[in-house]
Parts: sequence; C-alpha cells; structure tokens
Amino acid sequence: MPRVGFYDDPVFGQHDAGPGHPERPERLEAVRRGLREGNLLEDLVPLPPRPATREELLRVHAGAHVDRVASAAGKPVRLDPDTAMGPRSWDAATRASGAVVDAVDKVLDGALDRAFCSVRPPGHHATPQRAMGFCLLNNVAVGAAAALARGLRRVAVIDFDVHHGNGTQEAFWRDPRVLFVSSHQFPYYPGTGALDEVGEGEGRGFTVNLPMPAGLGDGEYRRAYREIVEPIGRAYDPELVLVSAGFDAHRDDPLGGMALSAAGFAELMDVCLAVASGAARGRLVAVLEGGYDLDGITEASAAVVGRMLGRPVVALDTTSRPGLDTLLQAYRTAHGKHWPIVK
Repeated sequence: MPRVGFYDDPVFGQHDAGPGHPERPERLEAVRRGLREGNLLEDLVPLPPRPATREELLRVHAGAHVDRVASAAGKPVRLDPDTAMGPRSWDAATRASGAVVDAVDKVLDGALDRAFCSVRPPGHHATPQRAMGFCLLNNVAVGAAAALARGLRRVAVIDFDVHHGNGTQEAFWRDPRVLFVSSHQFPYYPGTGALDEVGEGEGRGFTVNLPMPAGLGDGEYRRAYREIVEPIGRAYDPELVLVSAGFDAHRDDPLGGMALSAAGFAELMDVCLAVASGAARGRLVAVLEGGYDLDGITEASAAVVGRMLGRPVVALDTTSRPGLDTLLQAYRTAHGKHWPIVK
C-alpha cells in the first residue's frame, strides 16, 4: 500500500473569511468526515504542518505581497471584495504553504509516496503580486518552487478546480520546468484560462488550459483527461506531480456549474497518478483548493484519497453529451502545436 501523508491542523479552521463566507472552516470537517466514512484515516500517515519560511514564499511571491499579508496578522482585514483575513489567517496561510513544502520534501526524500494537504485558505488564485479569490498565498506554487529549488527539472501541476488557477499560471508562465494543466468552467471567475493562453518565451506550450462550458460531467471530463491531459502529462514525464484538488466541479456545488460525481473525481485522480507513473515513480502531492457543498466535499475527498491509497476504481458513467468531439478537437488544435501526441 502506498504511504500517503495527511496534513491537517486546528489552525486551518481558525482562518476567518467573515460571516457567511462560503470558504468556511466546516469544509475541513467535511474532508475528515469523508475519510472517516470511507475507512481511509487509519491508512493515512497524520502529519503536522510547519510554517513556510519567508525564503520559501519569496520563490513565488513578491516581498511586498508577503509583507502586506503578514502585516494583517492578529487583526481582521479585507483585501478585496471576496478575500478577507481574521486574526489567525496569517498563521493558517503560512502553515498551508508550509504543509505543501513539507509534503514535497518528504515525498522527494522517500519518507512518503504521496500526500494530501487538507489546508485552508486555498491558494491557486493568489498571484505573485496579490491575494484574490479567497486565496492569500499560492500553496501549490510554493510547493512546486520548493521542488525546483531541490533540483527537479520537470514538475507538473494539474488543477481540476472549477475555477481557473490564474495565480499558478502566472507564477510559471515563462518556466518550462513546470507544466501547468487546468480544466475549468469558462467563461467564469477569474476570467482567465482561455485556450490560447499557453505561456510565453521558454515556457510557451507548458501552460495547457482546457476551458469548458458549464454542465459537463463524468463522461466529458473522463474523455478530456484521458485524451488530452494524460498523453501530454506522460509526454512531459514529470519528476513530481502536484494536484490542485478543488471539489467545486461537484454536481451539487453552489459556486460551480459542473456535474462531476465522486466517481468522476476518482477518475481525475487516476489520470494524475498515471501522469506520475514515469519519472515521478508515483510521487504526488494533492492540495485542497475550492469546494463549497459540504456533502460534495465529503464524497469527493474520499474518492480522491481512496485512489491515492490504491483503493479500487469506482464505477463511472462514461456517456458524454453531443458536441464533445468539437471541444476536444479545439483542444487538439491548440495544444497539438506544442504536444503532437494529441493531434
């Protein structure tokens, strides 16, 4: 059985985004409930997170941004209409990023095979320069930068949150050492992630966006991931895979318009593990991003962590809507210029 670490800490529940905010502490209890009900907790290695250091944060974020977020420690501050901090939010944010760095270190050192970081606040919208979209620090980007600092030459970040991971894209826009793949509802917040956003300079082609119309479910996601994400990921052959595991593409999520079931999320993780099956030797770190329906989080987290532990594949409805071939052809046309394997 793979050795899978599980990062959790009470401080993550102490991040306060304000009354009635959808990014609330109960999200983490929903993850725990899913792992308990799925009889998964006993097979995980519980690990405490540590705070990320300033040096680790500065590999991704500008000093002015880190200073601005740090200056809010101990008091409530609103950073934009969607993004707020409470007295413990700085502690939670640094430990969220630190959990991912620690997970990357333990996986690369061979102490773990994989890890799931059940953290908040989420991170993939935080750009090098600013907090936004409920996100203060970009946890998965800080983890990827830590892997690069250790000498890795190819790191893949796969983001299946319903929203585009604009902050992660921006952090590695010109860097071929990071393959960033994002499937997301489009057009939708934050407005980025169009098909022609593929990176610049040496990084051109290493940003792979799969914008999707609302309403897609298990069958459509399965084909997009098996026919586009998996071939590109295997061709890139990363030494480590990081996953921005947002559960807001669940069919019951109030902030998304997609229709994934628990089985669909298991299928997405199966593709991520397939991408990690080459040079990465199965090494993978998944990081909680969005997801705002508590029962949906419970189902999806159990499905994803179950696959990380090697539990059996869940039966999947593979039917897909008419017109999907046209969408997949658009993906092939855009990304086949850089990845001929999908032509």
